[in-house]
Amino acid sequence: MDTRVQFYHNTPDRLALACELVARAHGKGRKVAVRLPDTTSAQQLDRLLWTSEPLAFVPHVMLDSPLAAETPVVLGTADADADWPHGDTLFNLAPDLPPAFDRFRLVIEIVGQSEAEKVPARARWSAYRQRGLETKAFDAERRVAL
Repeated sequence: MDTRVQFYHNTPDRLALACELVARAHGKGRKVAVRLPDTTSAQQLDRLLWTSEPLAFVPHVMLDSPLAAETPVVLGTADADADWPHGDTLFNLAPDLPPAFDRFRLVIEIVGQSEAEKVPARARWSAYRQRGLETKAFDAERRVAL
């Protein structure tokens, strides 16, 4: 399986964009793993997924939940990189390259506007390209492919 990689960069609110894209992926029947930098951001995304659209339920649990294997959207933190129960789509909001990213069909990187987020994102872009993976960039503000 060839992993495809998409970067959504230039977003003012990474968690809001992740919430939107995760809901869209779930709506298309995708199984989704979301890798976040820390517990605080995982809790924030959890709340966003419950409250973003009242009629759009996105079933999700944390990676350590006993229901993770049965739930279409799983949230985890970078320091707890265990075995993801799904291998379809991985959203990465952590600053490093996800371990075992190549077991996913699609990896989506979400990058903010600060240099602190852009610098490690450039390193991840290079690492994916060095591995011969197809990468695509989208300006998250304009929603156009670059």
